[in-house]
Amino acid sequence: MTSTTTLADALAQLAALEDPKMRAANEKRGDDHGINLSKMRALAKRIKTDHTLAQQLWETGETAPRLLALLICRPQEFTAAELDAMLRETQPPKVNDWFVNYIAKKSPRAEEMRVRWFDDADPTVNAAAWSLTSQRVVKNADGLDLSHLLDLIERDMKDAPARPQWAMNETLANIGIHHPELRARALAIGNDLQVLADYPTAPGCTSPFAPIWIEEIVRRREG
Repeated sequence: MTSTTTLADALAQLAALEDPKMRAANEKRGDDHGINLSKMRALAKRIKTDHTLAQQLWETGETAPRLLALLICRPQEFTAAELDAMLRETQPPKVNDWFVNYIAKKSPRAEEMRVRWFDDADPTVNAAAWSLTSQRVVKNADGLDLSHLLDLIERDMKDAPARPQWAMNETLANIGIHHPELRARALAIGNDLQVLADYPTAPGCTSPFAPIWIEEIVRRREG
């Protein structure tokens, strides 16, 4: 059932949630909005799923409306062309994160888009392809050439832009975690490249440095 919320209503409710201090904190991370994300999710829950409104919110081009759009849309209703166009506009980090995780990964076109995006020159697009690849490594690696993926990671990850580098690193870690026959090679690549070795990690959290990540998760899974 479609909500009765109009675009004007949704924008007014978003404006009411704007907090200057939150905006200042978010802008340091490249996210140009000032809304607490828990409050954003609560608003989305009140509106419920409304794909037409989501499309209207996306068309504003503004970060807060686009985040709300990603929470109330139907991922399965986006065409391949729409997914491609939307991804290329996800420069703010949180918009990119939510689009990849809530839309691209849940779309029935996920594999189609992964293949389409894999060799794209745009780092944001290429990173999405690697994120979808990482998901397949975990959930359904049948048909993936994991050794070839390790070849690409070994060749390209160290000098890759930040977004694809992070997604390649996640793929590397997941190959090492979920495919024991390739674990030694994944660990060797991680130790050789040293990507994210110095990444600041909060107490109690697992480092994103692939060798530490792999060994910690395997330890938890296997005891």
